[in-house]
Amino acid sequence: MIKRLLSSVGEYKKPTILTFFFMVGEAVIECLIPFITAELVNRIKAGAEIRFILFTGLCLALMAITSLCFGGLAGYTSAKASAGFAKNLRREVFSRIQTYTFENIDKFSSSSLVTRLTTDITNIQMSYMMVIRTAVRSPLMLVFSVIMAYLMGGKLAGAFVFTIPFLTFGLLMVSRKAMPAFRRVFRKYDRLNESIEENVRGMRVVKGFAREDYEKEKFERAAGDICTDFTKAERIVAFNTPLMQICLYFTMIFVLTVGSQTVISSMGLDLDVGQISAMLTYGMQILMSLMMLSMIYVMLTMSAESMKRIHEVLVEEPALRNPEEPVMEVADGSIDFEGVNFKYAQTAEQYALSNVELHIDSGMTVGIIGGTGSSKTTLVQLIPRLYDATTGCVKVGGVDVRNYDIKSLRNSVAMVLQKNQLFSGTIKDNLRWGNEQATDAQLEEACRLAQAHEFVSTFPEGYDTYIEQGGSNVSGGQKQRLCIARALLKKPRILILDDSTSAVDTKTDALIRKGFREFIPETTKIIIAQRIASVEEADLIVVMEGGAISDAGTHDQLMERCEIYQDIYRQQTKGGKDQ
Repeated sequence: MIKRLLSSVGEYKKPTILTFFFMVGEAVIECLIPFITAELVNRIKAGAEIRFILFTGLCLALMAITSLCFGGLAGYTSAKASAGFAKNLRREVFSRIQTYTFENIDKFSSSSLVTRLTTDITNIQMSYMMVIRTAVRSPLMLVFSVIMAYLMGGKLAGAFVFTIPFLTFGLLMVSRKAMPAFRRVFRKYDRLNESIEENVRGMRVVKGFAREDYEKEKFERAAGDICTDFTKAERIVAFNTPLMQICLYFTMIFVLTVGSQTVISSMGLDLDVGQISAMLTYGMQILMSLMMLSMIYVMLTMSAESMKRIHEVLVEEPALRNPEEPVMEVADGSIDFEGVNFKYAQTAEQYALSNVELHIDSGMTVGIIGGTGSSKTTLVQLIPRLYDATTGCVKVGGVDVRNYDIKSLRNSVAMVLQKNQLFSGTIKDNLRWGNEQATDAQLEEACRLAQAHEFVSTFPEGYDTYIEQGGSNVSGGQKQRLCIARALLKKPRILILDDSTSAVDTKTDALIRKGFREFIPETTKIIIAQRIASVEEADLIVVMEGGAISDAGTHDQLMERCEIYQDIYRQQTKGGKDQ
């Protein structure tokens, strides 16, 4: 897992390596300064000349400045390396998500993917910076300080025989107790983000039903759970400070007591004042190094869960793959369903589609009608290979869709989904999702065909009007027509409208269908609709029930023999008369 993640370091290996060398230089100099200071104190006590004192003081100042420079450079290179690593990792994760199929997306919630791209990668970034900087400096400082303490203090260094194991054990216990709480937090972040996303998307519904208080309470519960876990973890981690202080004060008392006694009893021969001051400094360095290592351990354990979550995204294999020698061009818009059965998960007990047999000639207009849950959308999602049939096969242009290059197939199939999605940007920007190279004249032609040009022309900025995120500044019907125009710009072999004119009036709906017949006669048009008026002129109408095709034929044929179609027709025409 770590090897897979570290492959994203890429071009930032150089600042990573430089950080290591800068940290080594800083640690060596910081460990030498107490040694030279101790010698200076002893020489002053022995009556050193002012020239020697000034020279040694100058050397100490230069060493301090050099150490500061090393630390500053390490801070710069570690920040550059960690930020670059996070950038590459975030780009790789996002690129990986773009390869996912609907089946893969179903496995991860959108809120979870957002958390992984933001919070989790930020945790990994911080951990990486600590590893290449603090995790290098602290062990070096610990080792150098212990060695220098034994060289300078002799038996005084015995204090560390007790403090180091005691502090190490205490810090490990603190970290071990805090980790479960930190791990729980990330799963709760997913639920919190999911609540926020759901609330923001459904803001109009929330306000329409005056449910603001309920949503606030739901958010408070989610945020409160995170706060509780973080508080528990931070309360445990707070024990680091008293542990550190106990060891520090014990070391100071031991060094000052035993050291003073040794200085007095040996008349400065076995130990002198300079060594005592050095021991205090080295003691502080040792304990601070242990403290920093404990914080690194906590951070790494926290980020271990983030690493695991990011790794899950990176190793997730797309459910659909290109064949070894894919067909790159779709010959025509003919469609065949041959013995198709489909279920969303292998473990599912019931098929969403059962025994589907259907032939559609290229250029036909096909209507699909049926009750809610009859799998109309599921049926058409198999055409551009958003899912693969569990058994049987779906053919487009006489070729099994699994033999096509996925991108080529989907470029030949334009699909306007039930949930129309516009992106922040101008109307032109949104339309050119269908064709990046489309001219202004082509944009206008597509909008006229989709009955969108008229309302776009009423905007002060026309086609340069800015669309807010999610298309919140246009109506549902306007959004649907823009999405249809966007699909038409692909000049597809097959055009699928999945209940995409539900928000437009019947007159506009009729004009859109009339435009399709006149301007794109060779394109196969599949229209999923709730209104029979939207499909009654179709060459073929497919009636679905319970995931299977109940009947198929023209309007007149179905009115003669299909009870389901007759019931729908009577209900809709009766409703029309009642009005």
